[in-house]
Amino acid sequence: MTHRDEFSSLSTGTDYEQLASRFRPIFARIAEGAVERERTRTLPHEQIKWLKEAGFGAVRVPVEHGGAGASLPQLFALLIELAAADSNLPQALRGHFAFVEDRLNAPAGEQRDVWFKRFVAGETFGNAWTEVGDVKIGDVITLVSPKDGRWVLNGRKYYSTGSIFADWIDVYARRADTGADVIAAVRTAQPGVTQFDDWDGFGQRTTGSGTSVFEDAVVEAEDVIDFSTRFKYQTAFYQLVHLATLAGIARAAEREVARHVAGRKRIFSTGNAPLARLDPQIQQVVGEISAQAYAAAAIAVRAAEPAQRAYLARFGGDEAAEKAANIDAEIESAQGQVVIADLVLRATADLFDALGASSASERLALDRHWRNARTVATHNPLVYKARIVGDWSINGTEPPYVWQIGGSPAASK
Repeated sequence: MTHRDEFSSLSTGTDYEQLASRFRPIFARIAEGAVERERTRTLPHEQIKWLKEAGFGAVRVPVEHGGAGASLPQLFALLIELAAADSNLPQALRGHFAFVEDRLNAPAGEQRDVWFKRFVAGETFGNAWTEVGDVKIGDVITLVSPKDGRWVLNGRKYYSTGSIFADWIDVYARRADTGADVIAAVRTAQPGVTQFDDWDGFGQRTTGSGTSVFEDAVVEAEDVIDFSTRFKYQTAFYQLVHLATLAGIARAAEREVARHVAGRKRIFSTGNAPLARLDPQIQQVVGEISAQAYAAAAIAVRAAEPAQRAYLARFGGDEAAEKAANIDAEIESAQGQVVIADLVLRATADLFDALGASSASERLALDRHWRNARTVATHNPLVYKARIVGDWSINGTEPPYVWQIGGSPAASK
């Protein structure tokens, strides 16, 4: 296949309104039960199933392989709309879309086509990369090993977001025989995989971000993928999902505060109008929240453009252009993170200034917007991202494409 032939089969974008119209009725159904799921901590198994059956997990798959051929900015625009319905769902699907993106970047061939067929059939991925406890930074305890003529996976992962809903899990592991870092694509429907919904965070409670345990879980040889081949802009991609989630949270906060103000009958004697909806100060608060939500969404979609360029450059045969696009993807996703986190945290806190003390009622669950935003914003520490951007701006230092977390060697001294 020539570069031109391969390029013509890439996911370069589609009619966004036509694409989004397929899913908006599902997003509306998802939104209807969001507050109740929040109050009861009910995992959205049914809602994930709706999305799978509608082909949501295949929107990035090229059209010629049965997908929608959406660009990355279009994917993240869709995730903003989904997050406005329930912010837990984009995060639960984060690992899925990252694995899809990796396969989109894989060389053309039979194995890639097999994955495309699975995505189009509705099969989804979860994520299991993080190890907690006594693991030093840079170490990987989870091992994939040859045993009795096959490969098996053993280890324990936390923060395995979305895995409890998924058909497969994208597991970061180490080969026991060579010591090489790999991705093991593991089917969940087997005795060697056990999952727990033990995520105890105060926000994003129904993302399925608990523990996954692997005990001689079978992995097919072709599904042990060398980590060095992973798509270059993966860290930017993961962060862009968080940006879309945050933007959707702000949009949901705007929608709910406007609705509650419009229907409010009680007023304060210190107010400025006979109804809250006519009070110019209350209008100002809601207007500022609206502007913050608008800016967050605009930044999130704009920040995805370099990642799309990096994807296209992967097949363009110009290494310099590909490197430049990957740098831009890292820097712009980090710039967006620093700004969006502040915008959305302010919006989700300020909404209470437009309402009375009754807005603190657990029945309304308006606090979920701030809790969810605060939880998402804790991923990938802002201070380090701001420093990386500053180092690039001042010194031209290339940003890191992969980073890890783990125990410090200094802690044992």
